[in-house]
Amino acid sequence: MRFRYTADMRFAWLPLLLATLPAWPATAWGASADAAMPALPSALREAEQGRLDTGTLGRFARHPLHPWLAASNQRARLQGANAATVSDLLQQLGEQPAADWLRQAWLRELARRKDWPNFLATMRAPQDIEQRCHVQVAHLQAGTSNAKWAAETRALWLTGRSLPGACDTAFAALEARGGIDAATRWQRIELAADAGETGLMRFLAGKLPARDAALARDYADFIDAPHARAQQWPRDARSRQVATVGLQRLAKRDPDAAEAQLPSLASALGLDAAQQGRVRYELALWTVASYAPGASKRLAAVPSAAYDDRLHEWRLRDALNQRDTAAAVQIIAAMPDNMRRDARWQYFEARLREQRGEAEAAQPLFAAAATQANFHGFLAADRLQQPYTLCPLEPPADPQLHARIAALPGLQRALALFAVDRRGHALREWNALLPTLTPEERLVAIELAQQAHWYDRAIFSLGDRPEDLRQYRLRFPLHHADTLTREAQRHALDPAWVAALTRAESAFMPEARSHANARGLMQLLPGTAQLTARRIGTQWNGAASLYQPRVNLQLGTAHLRFELDKHQGLPHLAMAAYNAGPTPVARWQQERGDLERDYFIETINYRETRDYVARVSAFSVIYDWRLHGAAVPLSDRLGGIDPRRATRRAFHCPSPDAIASIQP
Repeated sequence: MRFRYTADMRFAWLPLLLATLPAWPATAWGASADAAMPALPSALREAEQGRLDTGTLGRFARHPLHPWLAASNQRARLQGANAATVSDLLQQLGEQPAADWLRQAWLRELARRKDWPNFLATMRAPQDIEQRCHVQVAHLQAGTSNAKWAAETRALWLTGRSLPGACDTAFAALEARGGIDAATRWQRIELAADAGETGLMRFLAGKLPARDAALARDYADFIDAPHARAQQWPRDARSRQVATVGLQRLAKRDPDAAEAQLPSLASALGLDAAQQGRVRYELALWTVASYAPGASKRLAAVPSAAYDDRLHEWRLRDALNQRDTAAAVQIIAAMPDNMRRDARWQYFEARLREQRGEAEAAQPLFAAAATQANFHGFLAADRLQQPYTLCPLEPPADPQLHARIAALPGLQRALALFAVDRRGHALREWNALLPTLTPEERLVAIELAQQAHWYDRAIFSLGDRPEDLRQYRLRFPLHHADTLTREAQRHALDPAWVAALTRAESAFMPEARSHANARGLMQLLPGTAQLTARRIGTQWNGAASLYQPRVNLQLGTAHLRFELDKHQGLPHLAMAAYNAGPTPVARWQQERGDLERDYFIETINYRETRDYVARVSAFSVIYDWRLHGAAVPLSDRLGGIDPRRATRRAFHCPSPDAIASIQP
C-alpha cells in the first residue's frame, strides 16, 4: 500500500509530535518551535531538488532531520558531485539510515561513471544482485580477479533467473577464462527449467553444440506446452527433471491433459515415485481447488509422502463440499499432530462429530478450540455457550521508560519523517531502530507511533512472542471512532463490524492505497465510490477525496450496506463480496449455498477471501470488546441477527493451568 498525507494533516500532527518528543528544544531553530516547524516541509522540498543553501541547512543543524536534509540535498546533486565531497558527508553521517540511503544512490552513480576504485572504497555489503555484479566488475578492472573472484562470479551466474546487464562484463570475462563450459551451461539450464524460465533456457542453449542446443530448446518447448517428442528424449535424470516440471505446470492449467500424459512419459523416461508424486500433487490440488469432478480420486492417488498441510486442508474442504461427514472426520484424523492441535481443525472435528451424534467426543474439542482468541475459538465458545477467551496485555506504563524511548534519535527521526509525508525514509529509520530495542522497549515505541497516528506499526512491528499477540489495544486501533460510529449507525450497521473491516482493509491508515488503486480507510475503488455516491445522492468530489476519513467512511459504510442488502442480510456473504467482488460470490452461492455458514466460509475457493471473512469476523469480536466490553455472539453475527437484539457474550481470561488442563 502507498500512503500520502496532506499538508493540513501534517501540520495538525506537529504539536502532538513535538509534545511526544521532549528532546526537541524549541530554541534549536533560532525561533520558536511553532514558528519554525512549518519550515521543515519546505526545506525538505528544497533539499530534494538540490537547492538547499548552506545557511538554511545550518538553521536545522540541531533538528533530528538534519541528516536527511543534508543527504537529500547531496543526493540531488550526485551527477556532477566530487567524490571527496560525498565521501566526507557519508563519513559525517556515520551509520545512520540517511547515510545508507545516500550511499546506495552514490554507488549507482559511481557504477555509471565506471569509477571502480571509488566504488570499492564506498561499498559496504552488496544489497542486491546488481551490486554484487558491480563488485565483480570493479575487481576485474582493478586486476584483483583471482580464483576467489572466479568462484564468486560463477556462483552469481549459476541461477535459474535472468540477470541484469550489469553482470555481463564479469560473466564474459569468466567465460573467456574457461569458467563457463558446456557442463556448467547445462547446470544453469536445469536451474532455469525448475524456475520455468524457458526464455533463459533457449538463450543459454545458443552456445551449446548443435545437438545439445536442439535438445535444450525442446526441453523449453515442453515446459511451455508438453509434446509427444518427449517420448524420444534421452532416458536420463535431466529429461526426467524437465518432464516432471512440464507436467506440474500443465497440471495447473489442464489437469486432465497432464494426467493423460503422465503414464506414458513415466514409462518412457523412468520417472520415479517421487517425481510422479509431485505431478499427482498438482493434479489433485488444482482439481480440488475448483471442486471439479474427480477431485477425491486424484487426492487419493497422491502418495502420502507428497502430502503437505495445504493438500490436507483441501482434502477436507472437498469432503465438506461433498457433505461427507464420515470422510471429513477421517481426513482430520489423518492430519499431522501439529495441524490437529490448531483451533481451526479442533473446531471442525468437533462440529463434524457433533453432527454425527458424537456429542461426548465433540465437547473437549470445542473446549480446546475455545481457549484461542480467533475466529474458530470464538465459534467454539458459541457452541459451548461460554464467555470468549481474551487475555489482553498492555505496554509498559513506566514514565521513565517512555521518556527514554521518546528521546531516541532514531524514533524522533522516524516519527518526524512520517509527519512530513516521507514514509519511505520513516520506514528506514524505524526498521533500523527496532533491532536495537528490547521487547518491552519495542512496545513503547509502537505506542508512541500510534500517538502520532502511525497505526500500522503495531501490525507490522510486534514481535513473535505469544504475549505480543495479546497487545490488543495496540493491534486493534480505533481512530475516527465518532465518524465511524455515526456513519455505521446511519446505514444500520454494527460499528464493531465496520471497525473490524476497516482494520483489515487499511489498519486505520487514512491514506492507504492498494496496488489495485483502492483508497482510504475502507479501501474503496474510485469507480465503486463514485457509483455509491450517486446511489445515496451525495456529491462526488473525485478519487482524492477518498483519503478524507469522513468521505471514505460515509461511502464505505454505504457500499457495505449495499452488499449486505444484496446478499440477504448475511454478513459472511457481504464480506466475501466486499473482498472478491459479486461474481465469484454468486458462483459459490450457486454451488454451495446450502452449506452451513462455517462450512461455507471454509470452502471459499480463494484463500485471500476465505481468510478475510474469518479475520474480519474475529476482529468484530475484539472491537466489540474495545467498544462495549462484551460481544455480539459471532454465530449470531454471521446469521445476520440484528446486533441490537443479540444477547452479548462476556469475555474471560482462564489461567494457564486451566487452559493446559483442557485435553481433547
